[in-house]
Amino acid sequence: MKHDVELAGPGEAALPPPAGPGPAAPRTERKDGMSSLTPPGRGAVRADLEEVFRTAYPRVVAVAARVLRSRDEAEDVAQEVFLTFGRSTVPPGEAMAWLSVAAAHIALNHLRSHRRRAWREEAAGDHGAVTPDVADAVVTLEERRRVREALARLPRKHAVALVLRHSGLSYAEVAAALDLSPGSVGTTVRRAESALRKELNRHASSH
Repeated sequence: MKHDVELAGPGEAALPPPAGPGPAAPRTERKDGMSSLTPPGRGAVRADLEEVFRTAYPRVVAVAARVLRSRDEAEDVAQEVFLTFGRSTVPPGEAMAWLSVAAAHIALNHLRSHRRRAWREEAAGDHGAVTPDVADAVVTLEERRRVREALARLPRKHAVALVLRHSGLSYAEVAAALDLSPGSVGTTVRRAESALRKELNRHASSH
């Protein structure tokens, strides 16, 4: 069975930036387990948080939404990302790249949590017959779910590269975000897409 590796469903586009000024920048501290951070001190908040938030918020939401396909959940991820960024010492020139990668990592963590919860609900649920008038919609949703679950099973490096590229980042931006040489990004993304196809086919053949 051939599977499409697009992270969005047919006819779907990346979610648009929020209208207006957007939500206020987060102000409270929250831990998310990102081991690469070094907090500047208890109670300290970056002076550039508001400016970076307004500039980078649309991209952070778009990256998270590419994984989760939910605007509300993507905005929750963005809040986590900026809460952590506000206490970090990430250099200003590296902020956009760091935020994009953090959004992908946290969204993938959410996706894996959703998958575990879905398995529990499926094991406990009632698997009744699907009525014909909703069959097509159910099939489409099921395919998207399989793609997201396969993405969550990929090695994190491949998954993040794929998410960033499919979120609209250029090869140069993906290279900067993941500390890769620009010439290697295409190879990394192609390998990630190949791994995703294999994972989809492997999972399909086991059912």
